[in-house]
Amino acid sequence: MRMAFEPAPAAEREGLYRRFAEEIAGPLRMEHRFAESDERRRLAIMVSREDHCLSDLLWRWRSGELGAEVVAVVSNHPDHADQVSSLGLPFHHVPVGEDKGSAEARALELIGEVDLLVLARYMQVLSAGFLRRIGAPAINIHHSFLPAFVGADPYARAHERGVKLIGATAHYVTEELDAGPIIDQDVTRVSHRDEIDDLMRIGRDIERLVLARAVQAHLDDRVLLDGDRTIVF
Repeated sequence: MRMAFEPAPAAEREGLYRRFAEEIAGPLRMEHRFAESDERRRLAIMVSREDHCLSDLLWRWRSGELGAEVVAVVSNHPDHADQVSSLGLPFHHVPVGEDKGSAEARALELIGEVDLLVLARYMQVLSAGFLRRIGAPAINIHHSFLPAFVGADPYARAHERGVKLIGATAHYVTEELDAGPIIDQDVTRVSHRDEIDDLMRIGRDIERLVLARAVQAHLDDRVLLDGDRTIVF
């Protein structure tokens, strides 16, 4: 259950939270959490070369739609330094070579404490250690309608199969690749006339929208985890 209500006066909130825990949650053995809607979350973004999802998130942040503070953008390529820095946001280039552990440690150091990590087409697999140490949920955008065409080059494989629908999936990141709980998905129709480049162009539009919807739902506390599934209000 998700319930939204007008806040109690600031001086009374701690008492309200304590009474709820003692008088309701305790006897019912209920897992619960209160979230203040006016608190702006700290958000970090990781990205590789493709910038369509990054640009969309930055536009939403700049226009005040995102409801979060972008505290860092980390990339394994230097391509987007000017775009990010022009907005007054910190951009960090962290190359990923053979010593992936050192790169992840450096990224964690630069990101610091955040409430959400967004992988805006970050084309590196994050280790289980990184996911544990980040201390926050991570959302990934997958350029395919999961569970079909997981892994690399989904558009090429979709083209080979002559699919009539392509899509994108936003999901929480877990240790198992592309298998985390799904937050949002969308599809659009394509035809035999569309080549791989067409599928990629169409797919980029879907990816932007699906990722933005998933991030917004998380920031609005509208996503509840139920095992391997999500309930999105």
